[in-house]
Amino acid sequence: MEKPDKRESILRAAEALFAEFGYEGTSTRQIAKESGANMSMINYYFGSKEGVFMEIMTQRIQSFKEELDNINKDNHLTGLEKLLRVVEGYAIRILSNHSFHRMMQRELLLSQRPEMFIKIKDAKASNLLVFENIITNGIADGSFRPVDVRMLIATVMSTVSNVAVSPIQITSGTSLDINNKEDRKIIMERLIVYLKDLIKTFLTPQQ
Repeated sequence: MEKPDKRESILRAAEALFAEFGYEGTSTRQIAKESGANMSMINYYFGSKEGVFMEIMTQRIQSFKEELDNINKDNHLTGLEKLLRVVEGYAIRILSNHSFHRMMQRELLLSQRPEMFIKIKDAKASNLLVFENIITNGIADGSFRPVDVRMLIATVMSTVSNVAVSPIQITSGTSLDINNKEDRKIIMERLIVYLKDLIKTFLTPQQ
């Protein structure tokens, strides 16, 4: 069990370091020190720092894909229930690790590592298709009114991302601090309530 455990400890340490110092500000030596591994072990499992980062991203994206698929395949849920669960799950995932999300967004915006950028972009696109299918199917069966599906998805995802990256937009004038666990829970709940209200209002067929 030692090797799998060590592999996971490397990933956990690297994710925390990337979140705090960014990709460029994190070295493989730091990852080795924080994880209790050595450099050769990191190279054996991941090949490089970029390999470590890509494995973290792959796991996160794949995990969300599995969550999306499970929701989408649940025939006991209505289209609206599926969509609300997807949105809630997405908001929780992003805000639960908002620092890492900020770092990932910087990587996507800078596009300094094309291979990394393309892989993350393609994986996210695959997840968006599940999101899109839920809305499209709801429109087709009359549960939702016809809307610009891509724009709705962009609105939801951008709202979640903006709260994670720039929380001052909604915390200004309050004592809420997204870095505080209890405050973050309040912000997260507020975000989820808002998004659910937005979706219900926007998609409900007009009488």
